[in-house]
Amino acid sequence: MAEITAALVKALRDKTDAGMMDCKKALNACGGDMDAAVKYLREKGIAKAAAKADRDANEGVVNTCVASCGCSGIILELNCETDFCAKGDKFQGLVSDVTSTLMGSSASTLEEALQVPMGEGTTDEYIKAMCSSIGENMGLRKFARLSVEGEGAVVSYIHMGGKVGVLLSLSVTKAETAQADAFKALAKDLTLHIAAAAPKSVSSDSLDPAFVAEEQEIAKQQLIQEGKPEHLLEKILPGKLKALYAQSCLLNQGFVKEPSMTVEALLKQVSKELGDEITVASFVRYQLGA
Repeated sequence: MAEITAALVKALRDKTDAGMMDCKKALNACGGDMDAAVKYLREKGIAKAAAKADRDANEGVVNTCVASCGCSGIILELNCETDFCAKGDKFQGLVSDVTSTLMGSSASTLEEALQVPMGEGTTDEYIKAMCSSIGENMGLRKFARLSVEGEGAVVSYIHMGGKVGVLLSLSVTKAETAQADAFKALAKDLTLHIAAAAPKSVSSDSLDPAFVAEEQEIAKQQLIQEGKPEHLLEKILPGKLKALYAQSCLLNQGFVKEPSMTVEALLKQVSKELGDEITVASFVRYQLGA
């Protein structure tokens, strides 16, 4: 019997796209014979995932989970091939199981999430093994975790049955603030706003400099094509930059329920009402397939 080495297990996985534990079992059952192990996995239905792995998985669900303490939460996007599958009980059950497993882990990045123990292998292997059962290519595409530093709360919102999801972390200075109805209403409104307005960052300070530079260059070229003199560009571009912040930065955006008021002004208003300072620590917004 051939020695079942890690390299042999990996080679079988590369051939079949089956999970590491399934490959090891197959090789043990077949005395280390690679061809027999491939046949074994095909007979078990496990190797079918390999054929599905080349198919696009652009449908699926965005899901969130927040700890009962409200101090941390996760958001993920799990993909499949068709909307029909995404709405099915099997896929929904998989989403629930994966979410529960990852919430109970310490994973904070997608790379870490894929390696979290699940079933007899990892989350990644578990999802791939389920491809055969459900009949479609599937995969965990995005994952993030947010926590509160000190006092505050993590809240979430799912829109359009999982087409859009938001995870938001708010910080305060007093523990009682996070329990106030006005704070909870604000948190809900902000998640709805983020879902609808799709900001790219909390503030201009956290906006990607490369994105800002690219947008400034585009605006400059547009002005030149419009025939604006070179000496006027420096006077016009700051206004373009302000408009970019108003469109892309959460605090600068007009609040969706009251466009004449910025989100920053809304935060100050509720902060004053509660006698505290409420700040947006961070947020994550996922849109299915984007």
